[in-house]
Amino acid sequence: MLAVCFVLFAPSAWARTCQVTITGNDQMKFDQSTIAIAPGCTEVSLTLKHAGKLAANVMGHDWVLAKTADFQAVADASTHATLADGYLPKDDARVIAHTKVIGGGESTTITFPTSKLQKGGDYTFFCSFPGHWTMMKGTLSFG
Repeated sequence: MLAVCFVLFAPSAWARTCQVTITGNDQMKFDQSTIAIAPGCTEVSLTLKHAGKLAANVMGHDWVLAKTADFQAVADASTHATLADGYLPKDDARVIAHTKVIGGGESTTITFPTSKLQKGGDYTFFCSFPGHWTMMKGTLSFG
């Protein structure tokens, strides 16, 4: 006699999505300078809100994540990109995750896997709108 046993695992047992919300405003400030991602998270769902009133082409904001060692080079490269490119160099492998550029009153959400991060790694998030990264930046930690 042959016995067959099946064990089913719910997808939620394997994946844990952690929610993060960050807000930017017309004074070129994020409401947080640090974001901590818990070690059990397998992916991050990040929502960027723009609490200001100005349009994206005037005072747009995005949220970009890079290793701190790559941050300055990516921020510098963003000055040569356009709004149509999201103020980011196309297909830049140094960019771990990013939202689209949004204007006042808008919001956008992205999801990215934590497999792109190293526990204890050094990460910087910033707004790539030209010149904003000097004031709109912070650190992200994982684990």
